[in-house]
Amino acid sequence: MNRNRVFKIKICPTCGSEKIKKVRRNLRGRFAERSYIVPSLEFYECPDCGEKVYDRDAMHKIEAASPAFNRPRTRKVAVG
Repeated sequence: MNRNRVFKIKICPTCGSEKIKKVRRNLRGRFAERSYIVPSLEFYECPDCGEKVYDRDAMHKIEAASPAFNRPRTRKVAVG
């Protein structure tokens, strides 16, 4: 599998608009009463319906910044 493949969208998956564009901006989010910002995030956004489409790199940046994914990891221990 080629992981360096370019992720390019030409048609909005929600409304079918051909105006969808790649943008770079700060993404602001909120989870469990906590705000967070992902600076200079690149993603696709449709000006017609507002749909946002994130590639793998963008999702990794969102996950790293969001408190939803910053929970302490605990190992499950089998009881036997």
